[in-house]
Amino acid sequence: MKNERIILGMDPGTNIMGYGIIKVEGKKFEMLSCGIIKLGKYPDHALRLRKIFDRVVSLIDEFTPDELSIEAPFYGKNVQSMLKLGRAQGVAIAAALSRDMPYREYAPRKIKQSITGNGNASKEQVAKMLQTILGLKELPESLDASDALAAAVCHGFQTRKGLETTSYASWKSFLTANPDRKRG
Repeated sequence: MKNERIILGMDPGTNIMGYGIIKVEGKKFEMLSCGIIKLGKYPDHALRLRKIFDRVVSLIDEFTPDELSIEAPFYGKNVQSMLKLGRAQGVAIAAALSRDMPYREYAPRKIKQSITGNGNASKEQVAKMLQTILGLKELPESLDASDALAAAVCHGFQTRKGLETTSYASWKSFLTANPDRKRG
């Protein structure tokens, strides 16, 4: 059985789309790559969708991730923006499916909760906590990239063997069993 997994995290967007790739081995998390896909320079929405598809496929081909973890769209007031964001997410999922890769969606609040312990944490708080979890010397340049890394790490936490069935008597016993989750 494979003890190592590679997870591709995506933060969908129609102007900027973040991606983060991590390797999970047991309780150890390591960042392999992260960055953004700049889409604002393409005036046509269909072309932006094509660029998303092509870039996600190229990331999959380069890093051969086992799974895609993608942030689910949050509810907004602008219906047109929500439709465009949903299309961007759908195209990223389609790219994963074109390579027979499973995917999982997580609500933004769930991702923040998983990383920081607070579903209302700021993007900056999430990025700072990721720096600790992944042992990064520097924060990613873009909050879109760190959001994508957060989606990947969240999936890693949620799908660790035994996570669903393990219960702890106290917060102290949880931290003792999971020293990588301590806040700095």
